Amino acid sequence: MSVAKKDYKRITTKSLFDMKVHGEKISMLTAYDYTMAKIVDQAGVDVILVGDSASNVMAGHETTLPITLDQMIYHASSVVRAIERALVVVDLPFGSYQSDSKEALRSAIRIMKESGGHAVKLEGGSEIKDSIKKILNAGIPVMGHLGLTPQSIYKFGTYTVRAREEEEADKLIEDAKLLERLGCFALVLEKIPANLATKVAEAISIPVIGIGAGGGVDGQVLVVHDMLGMTHEFSPRFLRRYMNLFEEMNVAISQYVQDVKSKDFPNSQEQY
Repeated sequence: MSVAKKDYKRITTKSLFDMKVHGEKISMLTAYDYTMAKIVDQAGVDVILVGDSASNVMAGHETTLPITLDQMIYHASSVVRAIERALVVVDLPFGSYQSDSKEALRSAIRIMKESGGHAVKLEGGSEIKDSIKKILNAGIPVMGHLGLTPQSIYKFGTYTVRAREEEEADKLIEDAKLLERLGCFALVLEKIPANLATKVAEAISIPVIGIGAGGGVDGQVLVVHDMLGMTHEFSPRFLRRYMNLFEEMNVAISQYVQDVKSKDFPNSQEQY
């Protein structure tokens, strides 16, 4: 059954909760710079994630681990200057919150003060509960992230689907309930079985955003470079490419090179 879409002038954490209550799916995409964020925001995306995936798509690293807090603040600041409607959530990068709850709070405060972001996202469950509690106690909204947590890739050793086994699935459900109890306003579930993700979304009252977690959750998130086809090496099952910008941009740039070489550009109408 279709659900009437409310016209939200500005998305807040309460807006997302209301969307879940009324059965309206939540749209979420990444952005890392002003120009892309402006396009994404004006297209009507509800949540913009300034993800540590910038480490991969913007800096060319193999994993998300190398990106620093200063770099995340730079990317988030660029995004915040562009948006008018979307809620901006910023990833806390690897090493900025796992070992010490006081350091986690300092990192979150820096992101909020220096970038103007609206919330932070952390990977993990019970093992980082002290960090989450400290950040929430400071009045900073927190989005959780369970399932495949890319900052723990060397622990997992693979990007394969998580929580297929009963023990890991049970822990994931308990962690999701814990994050809700602690006060997280939403939760990302990455690359887990669809039936498990649906079970989690039904078990907790906060919105659940999926990436590779099926359609039974409250919303979806993708990396914008993947969704637009700017990247072409990465082709997981959950990715739907809405464009093939890699090829289109390649053709356009090749044409530009040819026009410059042949002296076709600039022509008489393109100069002063």
